[in-house]
Parts: sequence; structure tokens; C-alpha cells
Amino acid sequence: MGSNMERQAVPLVRPESPVVGTGMEQDAARDSGQCLFADTAGVVLEVSGSEIILETKTGKKRYLLKKFQRSNQATCLNQRSVVSLGDKVKIGDLLADSSATDNCELALGKNVLVAFMSFKGANFEDAIIISEKLVREDVYTSIHIEKYPIEVRDTKLGPELLTRDIPNVSEEALANLDEQGIIRIGAEVSAGDILVGKISPKGETELSAEEKLLRAIFGEKAKDVKDTSLRLPHGEYGRIVDIKIFSKEKGDELAAGIYQIVEISVAQQRKVQIGDKLAGRHGNKGVISTILPEAEMPFLADGTPIDIVLNPLGVISRMNLGQILETHLGWAAKTKNIKVATPIFESIDFPKIQEMLKECNLPEDGKIQLYDGRTGEPFDQKTTVG
Repeated sequence: MGSNMERQAVPLVRPESPVVGTGMEQDAARDSGQCLFADTAGVVLEVSGSEIILETKTGKKRYLLKKFQRSNQATCLNQRSVVSLGDKVKIGDLLADSSATDNCELALGKNVLVAFMSFKGANFEDAIIISEKLVREDVYTSIHIEKYPIEVRDTKLGPELLTRDIPNVSEEALANLDEQGIIRIGAEVSAGDILVGKISPKGETELSAEEKLLRAIFGEKAKDVKDTSLRLPHGEYGRIVDIKIFSKEKGDELAAGIYQIVEISVAQQRKVQIGDKLAGRHGNKGVISTILPEAEMPFLADGTPIDIVLNPLGVISRMNLGQILETHLGWAAKTKNIKVATPIFESIDFPKIQEMLKECNLPEDGKIQLYDGRTGEPFDQKTTVG
């Protein structure tokens, strides 16, 4: 139940494996099928962003990496190589991580400095306060890929056409389109930009009075077309990462009346913002209510600012004390620069956590004096931090 929210996790730009885990992270990552492993021993001959080439006993072996592919949740599937030129690899060694793994460990979130305290009422009712640093440093930034298809049909008035020659559109708006009227890969687009230029035949009934008059004077039939181009919807932005063209000529099965479909994929980088949902691994979820400047966040005696402020009442009402123990253990493990695995049915007991905190010269109860970032004054009581 506690890990139910993990299914909704969005892959981050820079994945990070947890300091406190269950010991099953590696198995989960391996079984996901998203990581790339060597199926033969050899030496790394070539590494690039899109492929890895091994020199093996039988010759060269080439591994292609998934780059910016769309998942069913419109998130981004992307593999990153973890080997370097000249590395020797054995069968089963990791060659590339996926968008939700770090060194073949499941990495769905980030290790951040958290404090449990009420703060200006901004974290009332499970609301969460985060530092501007998390936005600036792209800690919770993710990439989403949306598909925009357009159909080219045979109409009663004649066929629709993909073209760059669109009536009443400036040359500036057509700058990124090729001769066919399709935008180039890599182009940056914003709302209203043309992705695919298309013109459709215009019927007599659709002509305005002015157009009818002009036709009567000049007898012009050539411009009897209307602009039905595919444009990026309102509020969207991003970069073109993929273009797919399906046509009956190539043997693709399309519905009756449609002779071509063009599908444009747009990747969008989204930073964390107010209204986004954050969740821990103990059923502790909440919505970001405020993003405070780093200088206004509570800070430790050595000047380290807190990253996230959570409401302590969220622990009492749900009785999920695991998040508090994880906070204490994470603080000690981070100080020791180690990673900890606590299996689900063999959890670490509190005296052992206290012992670890003591070894790191940290308070045994896991509470420390915090100072108000706005005034510099110490808070009335000590706060659980980790």
C-alpha cells in the first residue's frame, strides 16, 4: 500500500538511487527490461550517445540505445551508457542505464534534505513546501513526449495536399518546414507554430462575398484552397524529436479516404511547479503549495538550507512511522556516505539507528535546532531533519 504511488512516478532527467532502500532495487531494475546488459564478453571499442560497440572474440558487436522514445504514459524512455572507451566487460555486465535507473538500481525519486515542521501554515493539510533550489538545479525536472497526428484525405472536392505553400502565412512561420511542409527534427516550437503544412480544397459554399467577387473579376481558380495545417495546441512548447509518415503507397493500412498520416513527436521539459504531487514510500503524499527562495527556507546551524518542509501532523494521523525512521537512517547514511538496505520484513530497529546517529556525531533523537531563513532567529523547538 505504501508503495502504491510509485506506479505514478515520472522518470527524472537525472535519476538517483535511494540512500535508504529495501535491497530489491537492483532486482526491480534488472527485471524491468529497460537496462542494457552485455550478452558477450569483450572490450568497449566505441561509445556514443546512441550506440555502444564491443570488440569480441567473434568480431564487433553493436548495441543500439533507446533515445527519447515515448512511453504509454507520455513520459520519456531514454538509455544512457555507463561504460567508457577501453572498458573490459563480462557477460551480464551493465552497459546502459534507463530513464528510471541509476547504476542498475531502481531510481524513482531524489535524496533531499527534509524537515518535519509547521511553517507559516503553507504546509497545512498535507501541502508541501519546497526550495527554489530544487527548481533551479533541475532536481525534479522531467521530459514528456506528446504525439500530434494529422490525416491527409481524399475529399469530394479533391485531395488534400502537404505543402510549404500555404496561403496568407508569412515566410517566417514557414522557416522550419521542408518542401513537403513537414517540420524538421530538432526545431524548437511554441503554441501556434505550424508542425505540418496542409491545404484542403475549398467548396463554393465556403467562399466569402469578397472571394466570390475576386473570382468573378479575375477568374482565379488556383487559390481555391484553405489552410488546414497542423499547429501546436495552446499552452504547449518543446522540441521536435521524431517524425513518422504512414502512406498507402508504402503499403501501410489506413482507413478509407485517408492516403497519408504524419505523426509529429514533441518533447517537453517540465520543471517541478506548484500543484505537482510528491510522494514518499510510506503512503505519505502531498501537493506542492509554495516554492520559497533558498534564503527563506529554514537552515541548519552550519548554514545548510532545508530542501523540503513536510507537515508533522501527516505522520500522526496515518501512523506511518516508517518515514520518520527512514529520515533518521538516511541522515546517518548520508553523513557516513554509505547506502543502506532495510528489507521489508527485517526492518532496522530504533536503537541501531540511534547508534548510527551517535557514530556520526548527530543527535540520537534525530532532532536538531533549525533557524528561520527570514529572520535568522532559532525556532522554539528542535526539528526532525534527514
